[in-house]
Amino acid sequence: MSLPTQARIVIVGGGIAGCSTAYHLAKAGETDVLLLEQGKLTSGTTWHAAGLVGQMRPNRNMTVMSKYGIELYSRLETETGLATGWKQCGSVNVASTPERMQVLKKQTAMARSFGVECHLISPREVADRYPVMRTDDLQGGIWLPGDGKANPADLCMSLAKGARNRGVKMHEDIEVTGVIVEGGKVAGVRTTQGDVRCEVLVNCAGQWARQFGRLAGVNVPLYSAEHFYIVTGKIEGVHPMMPVMRDPDGFIYYKEEVGGLLMGGFEPVAKPWKVDPIPANFQFQLLGEDWDQFEPLMKNAIHRTPCLETAEIKMLLNGPESFTPDGNFILGEAPELRNYFVCAGFNSAGIANSGGAGRLMAEWIVGGEPSTDLWDVDIRRFGPFTGNRKALFARTAETLGLHYAMRWPRQELETARPLRTSPLYDTLQARGAEFGSKNGWERANYFRPPGVQAPAHTLGTPGWLPWVQAEQQATREAVALYDQSSFSKLMLHGRDALAVLQRLCANEMDMAVNQMVYTPMLNGRGGFESDLTVIRQSDDRQGERYLIVTGSAQSVRDVDWISRHIGAQEHAVLTDISPMYSVLSVMGPRARELLARVSPDDLSPEALKFSWSRVIDLGFARVRAARMAYVGGPGFELYVPVEMTRHVYQTLMEAGADLGLRDAGYFALDALRIERGRRAWGAELGPDETPFEAGMMAHVRLDKPVPFLGQQALQQRLGQPLRKKLVTIVLEAAEVYAWGGEAILVEGASAGEISSVGWSPLAGRCVALGYVRGPLAQVAHAGTPAAIELWGQTHAARLFDHWPPRPAAS
Repeated sequence: MSLPTQARIVIVGGGIAGCSTAYHLAKAGETDVLLLEQGKLTSGTTWHAAGLVGQMRPNRNMTVMSKYGIELYSRLETETGLATGWKQCGSVNVASTPERMQVLKKQTAMARSFGVECHLISPREVADRYPVMRTDDLQGGIWLPGDGKANPADLCMSLAKGARNRGVKMHEDIEVTGVIVEGGKVAGVRTTQGDVRCEVLVNCAGQWARQFGRLAGVNVPLYSAEHFYIVTGKIEGVHPMMPVMRDPDGFIYYKEEVGGLLMGGFEPVAKPWKVDPIPANFQFQLLGEDWDQFEPLMKNAIHRTPCLETAEIKMLLNGPESFTPDGNFILGEAPELRNYFVCAGFNSAGIANSGGAGRLMAEWIVGGEPSTDLWDVDIRRFGPFTGNRKALFARTAETLGLHYAMRWPRQELETARPLRTSPLYDTLQARGAEFGSKNGWERANYFRPPGVQAPAHTLGTPGWLPWVQAEQQATREAVALYDQSSFSKLMLHGRDALAVLQRLCANEMDMAVNQMVYTPMLNGRGGFESDLTVIRQSDDRQGERYLIVTGSAQSVRDVDWISRHIGAQEHAVLTDISPMYSVLSVMGPRARELLARVSPDDLSPEALKFSWSRVIDLGFARVRAARMAYVGGPGFELYVPVEMTRHVYQTLMEAGADLGLRDAGYFALDALRIERGRRAWGAELGPDETPFEAGMMAHVRLDKPVPFLGQQALQQRLGQPLRKKLVTIVLEAAEVYAWGGEAILVEGASAGEISSVGWSPLAGRCVALGYVRGPLAQVAHAGTPAAIELWGQTHAARLFDHWPPRPAAS
């Protein structure tokens, strides 16, 4: 069969991700699809995958995706006539430590909230389900009866047949060597057998996805690591329906394989594959055995399943698989090139996730935008710097090792840091800053007292809480300085800049010069694509200028969203100026007194109203001062040219010594914004949340004369019952410390989940934000009795629509 010269959609890669995407595109009616594979179907990574299939993921949408995959796998053999090896044998996860057991209890609560059947089981019940396992040193486990296993190669071939049956064409032994780009869009691909014109390209190239992406200037940050498992001969007591078993404290997993065991794992110090680029002819190949690398896993496995000590070891398989910098896979349209999509980087979980991921990709391609909130896996979460190979090598060794390692609340990744730093990084470090990382930016989480080390991680009340409370006290009672230089800062300028903003933003954007407007930016479903603060800097009709301030993690996403909505005939230019300006936020009741000492300009409420800005003198510098405070209460944000940042900081610190001025970090900032009910994108706000549900209609001009994106969807929802509603959750007990993600219970039943939580100085206990669903979204809450489930324990709380009473801005 000759290679076609054109197809509407070309998929590069014939592993399970590519075949699932092809299958779902065909099911959606897109049959002019051509899949190209440089070798044979499954020949990259799919063929040697372990084939574990689970349902639970860190959030609701990803869990829905995985549940769909299981439903698909269970019926695929009937549909196509090809065996998939699917067996719903269930899975057992075990805990060896009290802390791990607490995590499993939280997972059980979240499973109930997400609609996944999950049961806590005792060590004896673990032994009943897995008799070859040693259980005398276990704390317990969880049982997920809906989980299972599949034969990866058979499953992939079944998906391929389902796609072919609907008209998809698949060609093997075709290496794609380039991408044809015309007018900033994909126009075709170059192959070893000629060019193929296309409108859409999908990069499903697995561990080749990064190097294939580079052919078109697309960043796909993943890196391969060696991944090991053994296969044994037959073992007495092992049967085909034995559950999948995971022992994360031992870093190991098991599944039954032809009457024996397949045992693999994720060693704490992983081994990136030192080959770059990966040869195109690396097909159905493995790497050499490395028993030294595998020894920690084997030692733990012999302890957990003593039968391995005498079992026949048929092989030690070493097959490379690709991993991403944050351990989540990569989906979506590349911001660098229109109509170039990516579905790759599955972090050794491609078999479990590709069924659902293929459907999501098809929906995205057909619908023009994601059908649901996919931010955790969206390719736009990565900046261009994440493609650095040295950084990827170091980070892959860490992220693979963290697959089963104990992950503590607020635990930070450590490799490839520091990278993006404020001019104050060294200064703040010398003053005791403990840094976290956001989109590569180093940000002070909190400040340690002199000579004190950072406390150990914990599931309980953190050792750093007293230091954060002191920062909060300064913010509420005196004055605190926050370095928020990681804010994404975009400049939109040109004759049609206002028209673009009016069309994209739900608030009224035709404001006065120096005025600030907070606005949602919505998608066609009425959900939050982002939330922005916009300052109009000029009203010259030939060159009006707007400063757009958005979240640290959102720069690539927001630039992409705004840019793709600027019409071809419109004169508007968007530039990311984030590295050009620092942001120093001076928060607290003595903030104006502090600024009066260092600036001759009048910053009284009469001269500079709330949500207005102006350029002022500060020390020897010129900065833009904006009257606003993300934490609530009085305060100013100072937009400082990066080269003047150290001078401004030193000037403020010297002038504020007797005012109680102190450094403060993001832990205090986050907790204080929660206390005041300030929403955060990625937590309370996202593509699935509407302003009705988030309680944000005060920032929407639904009757705005200029039509805006999402307006029609909101108008259709007027008067309709809410699917969910954001509430404030106030815990009853001051000694209970929550971390986020906990299930909300009302009358003992799951009602939703906590999205953000922190210590509230006003309440003297933890206060949280979270969504309640169903009937609870239809009623008012002014102290509704509730509870949260924290590490397996239930703790009383109350729900409020509005908390606390908000003081007038000053």
